[in-house]
Amino acid sequence: MPFYDYRCGGCGHQFEAMQKISAQPLAECPKCGEPELVKQISAGGFRLKGSGWYETDFKGGSKKKSDSSESHGCGSGGCSSCS
Repeated sequence: MPFYDYRCGGCGHQFEAMQKISAQPLAECPKCGEPELVKQISAGGFRLKGSGWYETDFKGGSKKKSDSSESHGCGSGGCSSCS
């Protein structure tokens, strides 16, 4: 469930509320009790979870897996990861 930011137009109280997307916006301020709440615009957040977020996790025939010397960015062949 997403979090929404609210601000009371009467007393200025600001807070976050976790609500379903389909839920009606809150109207009554929990601090002063007035029906002056306004839903604020805020940046949305999301979390990438599970498999499929790395190059090697995708199925497909045309792409090959990264070479180990390129995967850490050195590429010189002089470090222990390259040998």
